[in-house]
Amino acid sequence: MSYGPVVRSSTTPGQALMHHRTPFAAAGLMAVSVLLTGCFATGATGTDDPSGEGRIKVAMMLPPRSALSPFSDDAFKLSRWSTAETLVNLDEKGDARPALATRWTRTSDTTWEFVVRQGVTFHDGTTLTATVAANTLTRAMKASPKPRILDGVRLEVRAEADKVVLTTDVPDPLVPQRLSSPQLSVLAESAYAPDGKVNPVGAGSGPFKLVHLNGTTGATLDRFDGYWGDKAKAAGIDVSFVPDGAARAAAIRGGEAHVVEAVPVSQAALLDQQTVTEVPMPRTNTLYLNTKTGPFADPALRAAVREAIDAEAIVKGVYEGRADVAEGLLGPALPWAAEGRKALGERTKAADPKSTTITLATFTDRAELPEVASVLQQQLQDKGFTVNQVVREYAHIEQDMLAGKFDAFILSRATVLDSGDPVAYLRSDFACDGSFNIAKLCDPAVDAAVVKAAGVEAGDQRRAAILEAEAAVLRTDAAIPMLHERVIQGDATSLVDSAKDPRERLLITATTRLR
Repeated sequence: MSYGPVVRSSTTPGQALMHHRTPFAAAGLMAVSVLLTGCFATGATGTDDPSGEGRIKVAMMLPPRSALSPFSDDAFKLSRWSTAETLVNLDEKGDARPALATRWTRTSDTTWEFVVRQGVTFHDGTTLTATVAANTLTRAMKASPKPRILDGVRLEVRAEADKVVLTTDVPDPLVPQRLSSPQLSVLAESAYAPDGKVNPVGAGSGPFKLVHLNGTTGATLDRFDGYWGDKAKAAGIDVSFVPDGAARAAAIRGGEAHVVEAVPVSQAALLDQQTVTEVPMPRTNTLYLNTKTGPFADPALRAAVREAIDAEAIVKGVYEGRADVAEGLLGPALPWAAEGRKALGERTKAADPKSTTITLATFTDRAELPEVASVLQQQLQDKGFTVNQVVREYAHIEQDMLAGKFDAFILSRATVLDSGDPVAYLRSDFACDGSFNIAKLCDPAVDAAVVKAAGVEAGDQRRAAILEAEAAVLRTDAAIPMLHERVIQGDATSLVDSAKDPRERLLITATTRLR
């Protein structure tokens, strides 16, 4: 099998848009309906509760990849179903707030103490203690692979009375934020097997108890009446995993689901707009320019690209208006970024491209990106560049991307990772030694700004330092943010109070119910 590049130098933006936006024919809708019926098997969806409180049917995009192990990205499913909880939650600004820990204290540069909430019962009937919480964190540190939030972190954990004591090898002002990651959800000791495997069924502490996982088909959760907080209003949750975006959208139209996550842009217009909610995501569609080799080692040619891009045309043409034009790397999912962002001042002047040939690359896994590439290709050619495209699946382009084999790369990139803080993203993508530095940027001003932001305590001062680092990156034109994506969620008109969470940690909560 060949994984060579697909060169699309002759593709026009209009051709790409026309192909993608063709509505379903009647036969296509019938095929989706058949597919959907198979997705929502009787055992997966259940029936309404006799009390009238009802069970909520959810269609999710991706099936579990690790049998719902909390140490993997499957943890976000446990969080979105309100079945597993963490010691700390995050508020809208990303500041730490109590959850299974009621308070915490930093007792030295490297030591933190977290007081564990009393009166919490797990779904298996056991009680939350500091020892149980410490067990979760210790097992997370020993997991292979470790949860992403613990990459590069050395952590010692012990229980002292009602406290969990954490010691890091270097000062880390984001320890509370790290503990908010769903990958550090605290489970009952019964969840952990001697061989390192974790089974969260019946082992969480949230308002809904996970009672069954049907492989990659679905999951069943019931209300947990022993919950320490406000009891769930719904009788339970019936989850189906539906990878096909058209089938998920059809689930709302046909009434087979009450909540559908990740409705594709192309499907959103086909739905009753009362059932569609758009939530800004902390994800930016950015054009990265190779600053080390090739034409874009010249800052003036990078500036020419910046001036050539019409982001509004991309938002309207490719995303059908369901995205936000970027004003910086950090978007409206972080309201403080827009509130605190300052003008960049004088920028590098653009040079005449003089037909300079560049290679523009992206990947197919996110449906809109090849279309973005086609529109961007035309915009750059109108400015005077000669542009060739390379488009592959992400798995087959990542290595070349990281090796700097392209002049420009379009990437849909999460700007806040599991800690809810953008510093990790800024460091990995733009620091000289960044592990994801596809722009090959090495700028002393950028490195100094990122280091400064990393050392500031969480809060307003840290946020101000983050915006200084963002500005330092933008002045280089190594990365040109184009738009901020939105997550499109489908909610039946019979559903009340599903969560609309930019971080995609919450979906069904204790207050979610049917009318």
